Amino acid sequence: MARLFGTDGVRGVANKELTPLLAMQLGAAGAYVLTKSTSHKPVIIVGCDTRISGDMLANALMAGICSVGADAIYVGVVPTPAVAYLTRKYKVDAGVVISASHNPVEFNGIKFFSGEGYKLPDSVEDEIEELISNNCESLPKPTGTEIGKIEYRNDARDEYVEYAMNAVKLDLSGMKIVIDCAEGASHYTSYETLKKLGADVVAIHNNPDGTNINANCGSTHMEELMERVVSEKAALGLAFDGDADRLLAVDENGKKVNGDEIMAIIGNYMKSQGKLKKDTIVATVMSNLGLFIMGDEKGINIEKTKVGDRYVLERMREMGANLGGEQSGHIILLDENTTGDGLLSALHLLEVVKNTGKQLSELAKVMKVLPQALVNAKVPTEKKESFMDYKEVADAIGKLEKEFDGKGRVLIRPSGTEPLVRVMIEGENQDEINEKAKELAELIQNVVL
Repeated sequence: MARLFGTDGVRGVANKELTPLLAMQLGAAGAYVLTKSTSHKPVIIVGCDTRISGDMLANALMAGICSVGADAIYVGVVPTPAVAYLTRKYKVDAGVVISASHNPVEFNGIKFFSGEGYKLPDSVEDEIEELISNNCESLPKPTGTEIGKIEYRNDARDEYVEYAMNAVKLDLSGMKIVIDCAEGASHYTSYETLKKLGADVVAIHNNPDGTNINANCGSTHMEELMERVVSEKAALGLAFDGDADRLLAVDENGKKVNGDEIMAIIGNYMKSQGKLKKDTIVATVMSNLGLFIMGDEKGINIEKTKVGDRYVLERMREMGANLGGEQSGHIILLDENTTGDGLLSALHLLEVVKNTGKQLSELAKVMKVLPQALVNAKVPTEKKESFMDYKEVADAIGKLEKEFDGKGRVLIRPSGTEPLVRVMIEGENQDEINEKAKELAELIQNVVL
């Protein structure tokens, strides 16, 4: 069968590709693989975002966990980084998040964290998949008192708020901030944290009803936030995605500040404080060329990985770096958490604004964003890895690469989490690269379909 796990867990349309049966099998197989070496009764934390399918899948997953004799702690709606943190705090064996991040409501996903709060390596995911391919027939089936149980915790989100406040000491009194919670998991944690730190918080899209997550809001749809920051005369705006592991920002003039710019701002400040380990920021091949130019100018090494925050994290751990991330807003501050954390990223950005006394627009000038176009081609999941097998597509990409050689770059890659091929072009003229990217995306979509 096709590989279940993408770059960010198992994703699909809930109740179609990601069924309760698959969730139960993932719970059983995941619990077994992640806890088989323990000599105690295993415990796994489970949290979810606000989408309507979360209850269905969480309960199926926890049934699977209990069926192999492990216990589950259900912490309800919390950000993905909160599960990573709580897994370490509670010293449990693993953590699981039911979330499809920035995707629409019909999608959902299941991602695992090890007991240390890290996403799983491919080898462990392969072991889980192998058990599922055999219908979990080899798994233990305890009975009586050996069956697992579920504990329900309502206080976990407040523990995460306290943790974030203690991680970055701030007094935000007098600062007006607009936040877009994407009708997702940050609707409580981000609002409460900023309020407790003294900010005047204007929250939009913070009334989740299970069906409105990411709907024309959050980090993928920032138009309303950009307008609201200006109309409110706020210092800045913060945009989270559905599971709050991403952060993008808006300056006081209503201009978007992307993940590359946020990393540049935080990284330069950390370097000035002697806190940027190895004087390095770990980014991906999708990061804007402006970030690499900034690094050369400021004496910061910009290490480059393939796309996916898991690969950023792997490289950070290998080389001992403590700051890395993606243009999309997945920013990892490894001294404080083991995965992308929108709230911690926001607090560190606010720390720079507060301590330097500079407006966000001025801080963002630390790097020049070069023109970049990103267009998605919709293709079937089973074909997204093989788009280069089509001669017409390969020839068109080769032609574009020659055209932009020396004056830009062309990067085409399948999405790790969605049925898409992403077409990214950087160049000197925004209109030209927009047109070229659109043409290529339409070609890929028409030919591969």
